[in-house]
Amino acid sequence: MKRNLLAAASCLLGYWVTAQSGISGELKTEYIPFSNYIRPEDSTKTNSKSDFKRADLNLSIPLSMKKDSSGRVKAWSLLLSGSYAKMKHKDYEKQLFPDQMLNAQVGIQHMRPLGKKWSMMMTAAVGVYTDLEQVSSDDILGQGGILFIRHFNPNLALGAGPVLTTAFGVPMILPWIYFDWKTNGKIKFNINFPEGMEAGYLFSDKFALKAVVNLSGMTVERNKDGKSMLLGYQQITAGIRPELKLNDHLSLRLTGGTALLRSFSENDRKIKNIFKDKKMMDPKFASSLYVAVSLRWNLP
Repeated sequence: MKRNLLAAASCLLGYWVTAQSGISGELKTEYIPFSNYIRPEDSTKTNSKSDFKRADLNLSIPLSMKKDSSGRVKAWSLLLSGSYAKMKHKDYEKQLFPDQMLNAQVGIQHMRPLGKKWSMMMTAAVGVYTDLEQVSSDDILGQGGILFIRHFNPNLALGAGPVLTTAFGVPMILPWIYFDWKTNGKIKFNINFPEGMEAGYLFSDKFALKAVVNLSGMTVERNKDGKSMLLGYQQITAGIRPELKLNDHLSLRLTGGTALLRSFSENDRKIKNIFKDKKMMDPKFASSLYVAVSLRWNLP
């Protein structure tokens, strides 16, 4: 569930640095072909298979922006984000996983400098997380986070802070870590945990090549035997990403690699059950091909 918030925030970190006053965002599509279902009871790879297709849209709409005497930005923005995933399933004895998932949310973001070396970014959002079979008030979940960033120099920044989510029925705090480093030459390294990391080489002002590892997921609320349950989908992908800058405001990203892990987990929205030992592993899928295409823009 936290992926949308952090992905939108990642876009905004770049938006903040460039201090654009227009709408910024990203449209991304992902595809993982059919891979074998691994049964949790005995970790056996079965003949059952599922694929995964997803479209993500993250938008930032500036509400206000001011610059201080040193040119640093204080801004308020409206966040709109949504993820729609569709899965097909083959050769299952019974339906185990949803055919589709929708996560859509709206939030507010505030960014401001804290002295000469520090910055702060704060986000709060509420949204609907559903498998589209039966939408109700139980599908509404909230989350938020605050990130404190230390700017050591123009090429090095380190940030940390908590992310608050109500996905488990009660407020739960998770860590949020941001690290951005680049040389005066062509190399750049970035970590935005728990979303992922990337290391890249800038061949020119128009083209870069990066090695990337990404963690992402979705959450849907489902009614099971009259009880509200949360089904979480998680995936870890790794690959190579060429990035092409089409113009000053538009860039294209192509990613090809491997889906190292795809799994589902189910919880009954009680925080104590998140930390208790599980009697068996979560259901998961064998490693498979992963491809993604994304378009990023930052309007003037």
